[in-house]
Amino acid sequence: MEQRLLWCEKSSLLGNEAFSPQSNAFFFHGGSEGLYASKVHGSADSSSTDNHHLKGKSFIRFESVTFVRTKESANKQSEMQQNTGLVEAIILEVKDRVRIGASFVQSEKICCTRNLSNSGYCTVGEVVIHKNPDNPDWPVRIKTFFNGKDEEARMDTKSININSSGMYYLYFMFCDPQLKGTLIKGRTDWRNPDGYLPGKMAPLMTLYGFMSLAYLVLGLAWFLRFVQFWKDIIQLHYHITAVIALGMCEMAVWYFEYANFNSTGIRPMGITLWAVTFSAVKKTLSRLLLLVVSMGFGVVKPTLGGITPKVFLLGLIRRNMAKLELYRKFTNYLAIFVLLSVAWIGFELYFNATDPLSEYWQIAWIIPAFWTLLAYALLAVICILWAPSRNPTRYAYLEEAGDDFDEEGISLTSGALKVSGDVTAMREYDNVLAEDLEEDKRE
Repeated sequence: MEQRLLWCEKSSLLGNEAFSPQSNAFFFHGGSEGLYASKVHGSADSSSTDNHHLKGKSFIRFESVTFVRTKESANKQSEMQQNTGLVEAIILEVKDRVRIGASFVQSEKICCTRNLSNSGYCTVGEVVIHKNPDNPDWPVRIKTFFNGKDEEARMDTKSININSSGMYYLYFMFCDPQLKGTLIKGRTDWRNPDGYLPGKMAPLMTLYGFMSLAYLVLGLAWFLRFVQFWKDIIQLHYHITAVIALGMCEMAVWYFEYANFNSTGIRPMGITLWAVTFSAVKKTLSRLLLLVVSMGFGVVKPTLGGITPKVFLLGLIRRNMAKLELYRKFTNYLAIFVLLSVAWIGFELYFNATDPLSEYWQIAWIIPAFWTLLAYALLAVICILWAPSRNPTRYAYLEEAGDDFDEEGISLTSGALKVSGDVTAMREYDNVLAEDLEEDKRE
C-alpha cells in the first residue's frame, strides 16, 4: 500500500512531512489503495478498534492528523480572526482524477482563481472540485482551518465510508501561499471489509495458504518415497528435501504474516524478517538445485576425455538410454518453463506500462502468484524425475562398482564393467577352444 502517513499500518506514526508545489497549489500525497465496497451499511465508529464491530466495513479514517505552519506565517495573522489558513483533505477514486482542478474548463489551475469564482465554478482559496453528477458526494473534501495565530491545526477524527470498489487516492492540499513551509504529521487507517490487508494483497493471503498445503502434500509424498527407498538415497535427494522443506516454511510464514497484518493492521518486524529470510534462502537453494540437475552433477561424468569413442561403442552395445531419456524429458519441461517465463515477463512489462495508476489493482496479484506457482511446478517436475527408487545407479554416476550388478542397472560404469566382463569371458573361451584344437592336431 502506498501510504506515506501510515505505511499500511494501523498505528504507525510518521514524522513531519512537507508539502510540494504543483501549479498554483501545494499538495501532499497521503496514500493510495484499492478498496472493496463495504459489505454492511452504516458509518464506522471513529473511535472503535474492535474488529468484530468493524467487520464488513470499508473506510478511510483520519486519526491525529495535524498540520504545523511556520512561526512567520502564524505571526502574520490576526489574533481575533478565526479562520487564518485552510488545508483540505481530498479523497477521490482514480477514475475521478480529472475532477480535481479546472481541467474541465481547459485550465491547468488547481486552486480557484477570481475568474473561475466569477464563473461560479468554485470559491477563491479552495481547490477546484468538479463533483460527479452520478455521485454528488464524491470526490470528498474535508476542510481544516488554522485559528488566529495558532501554529497547529488538528483534523477532526473522521471516517469516510467506501461504498464502491475502486482505487482511492488521498491528497492534502492548500492554496494560500502564506502557508508555504507547512508540515503534516499523524495517522490514517485504511480498511477493507475483511481486514486491514490492502486490496491488492488480499488474494495473496489465500494463495499462500493454498501453497502451504500444496508444499505439505508434495513434502508428504516425497517423504514416503524417501523412507521407502532410504537405502538407495543419493546426495541429490537431500538437496531436493531441503528445498521442499524451505518452500513449506516460506509459504506458511508468509501466510501468517499476511493474516496478522489483516487482523491488526500492523506488520511486526520479526515475522516479516523471517518471511523474507526464508524466501531468500529458498530461492538461493532452488536455483542451485536447478543448476545441479541441469549440469548433471552426481548423475553424469563431467568429461570423458579420450575414452569417448569407447564409451559411445559400449553405450550402443549396452543400450544405455535411461539417462538420455531422463534429460530429454527434463529438457522439454525446462523449455516449456522458459517459454512461459519469457511470455509472462512480456505481459508483466505491458501490464505495468499500461496501468501506471493501478486501475487494474484487482488482478495485480496474479503477477507474483504466477512466479510462485511456476517455481512449485518446476520443483514438482524435479521431484518426479529424480524420485528415489530401487535402482539409484540408473541416474547416479559411480566411480567404482561392486561385484553385484542389477540387470536393470544402466549406469556408465556398471555397463562398461559388464561388457568388459563378457569380453574377457569370451576370450577365455576362445583360448580353451584353441588349446583343444592344437591337441587334436598333435594326435
